[in-house]
Amino acid sequence: MADNRVKLRLSFFLGLRSLQRGNLGSLVMTVVIIGMVFTNMIFLPSVITGAIRLYEEQTIEYQSGNILIEPKEDEEYIDDLETLLSRVNRVPGVLRAAPHYDIGGVMKFKGNRLPGSIIAIRPRDEKMVTGISGTMAEGQYLGEGDTGVIIIGKLVAGHEDESEDLLPSLGGVTTGDTITVEYTNGISHTYRVKGIFETKSYMVDPNVYITWDELESVKGVSVDQATSVLIRTLPGEDEYEVKFSLIGMGIQEEIKTWQDLLGKAFAQVVQSYAIINNIATIVNLVIAIVVVFIVIMIKTINNRHQIGILKAIGIHRTIITFSYVFQVIILSLMGIVFGLVVLFALNQYFAVYPIVFPDGDIRPAFTFSDLISNAVLLFISSTVAGFLPAWRITREDIMTAMKG
Repeated sequence: MADNRVKLRLSFFLGLRSLQRGNLGSLVMTVVIIGMVFTNMIFLPSVITGAIRLYEEQTIEYQSGNILIEPKEDEEYIDDLETLLSRVNRVPGVLRAAPHYDIGGVMKFKGNRLPGSIIAIRPRDEKMVTGISGTMAEGQYLGEGDTGVIIIGKLVAGHEDESEDLLPSLGGVTTGDTITVEYTNGISHTYRVKGIFETKSYMVDPNVYITWDELESVKGVSVDQATSVLIRTLPGEDEYEVKFSLIGMGIQEEIKTWQDLLGKAFAQVVQSYAIINNIATIVNLVIAIVVVFIVIMIKTINNRHQIGILKAIGIHRTIITFSYVFQVIILSLMGIVFGLVVLFALNQYFAVYPIVFPDGDIRPAFTFSDLISNAVLLFISSTVAGFLPAWRITREDIMTAMKG
């Protein structure tokens, strides 16, 4: 055991001295290449992870809340709404519940017609459950009891130049304009556009909202139904525990967490991204292996004469081999540290200047587990790549090595 320790110390000493006496430019370049390979291994997956998290956040923040209650199977509406809301709001872990009533209609503006869903909300409840009120690009959010006004999504407002629109729109509505809505029940109302919101979600920005009072004006009766109820849970609460509490209270409507809402299709998308990440990781590891292999191969070939001398004075080839392995270990550690510095700088930059996509601003998400797992993979791969050429050269006989 003590003999092995001496051999390892001697190997480390020889490796360190070789790096100190080697070409500084070559050393720096190798460290930078390993560091950039490590950065690339983390950065692409982090962008994809950021995109996935953005979609999840948009779903919770604007579309479903943490939990969504929908009508029973084969039912169109949730009945006895007030009783349901009273029960839900008393459940431990629930911050607030907000009802939605989705009513179909056709919106008209300056000759443009756009069919869509008009969603009735209770502004005060909605403000506690979703973040729509905080995304007003123009104008103001709805107030409790507002009638004769409407707020519309950016994709509904659109542009006068149709080529700028991603989806069919009303052709350039601005705050203060009036639009006409023909409801499926035959009622037609004219509204002043109180505000235009922009969440950058393709699922939400095609929506328009009116107040519950306006809905009752359109219906002509008090409305005690809803097409869905969105629930915001308290921070840190487990959505599934709250869901089971709701079921335990005897609520028979369909109850889904936001994970249930995204479903298997979204899980398959995440798996597809994981395959892309794995392919990118393999490619980067191959690059690292090739770079380290070439660097150590060149060093061992250039040092064949010295290797022959070391073997001639009685130093075992295993000690010489591991001296090169220690060089690779040092280079890998320095490269990983350099990569971590680059990643930290990128993280700080994108926190201030996120990557702008049409469906939202993406901030790369670096996870500690990704950093550790990729660092270990790079470290092991580099070590193996450095060991092979050193092992091959040190197995030559002394006379062949000393001839160089």
